[in-house]
Amino acid sequence: MSSYISEELRSLVAIRATHLCEYCLVHEENTTYGCQVDHIISLKHGGTTVLENLAYACVFCNRHKGSDIGSILWSTQEFIRFFNPLTDKWADHFKLDGAIIRPLTEIGKATAQILGFNNIDRILELQTLIAVGRYPTISAKVRMKK
Repeated sequence: MSSYISEELRSLVAIRATHLCEYCLVHEENTTYGCQVDHIISLKHGGTTVLENLAYACVFCNRHKGSDIGSILWSTQEFIRFFNPLTDKWADHFKLDGAIIRPLTEIGKATAQILGFNNIDRILELQTLIAVGRYPTISAKVRMKK
């Protein structure tokens, strides 16, 4: 299966996501490197390059996630899948507490841990965006309440 993503498909993913990273909810205009299209289930795990398997992701979330589909929570020794922005509701798995993205579920914990939501650099980025009124955006607030 090809990993090529056409400009048309990229545009559809971005529009569906309202130009937000579908993981951390940062708007593409508020991150230096913009956003990329992520295979939710990577090609090597059998995922396909179709709209229903693609998410909009900031460079930081996309790079941290890589081709992973989940992680082991060492507290329980269980493999936990990652948050799927197309089938899961953000507000069911995370809560924004200032610049901290607090996980509410095991899926939220696994995702926040691997994507580095609360690494110091990410917290500083969100604090700066909050201070200038650019995070969360109106679109992000809607996702936080759904």
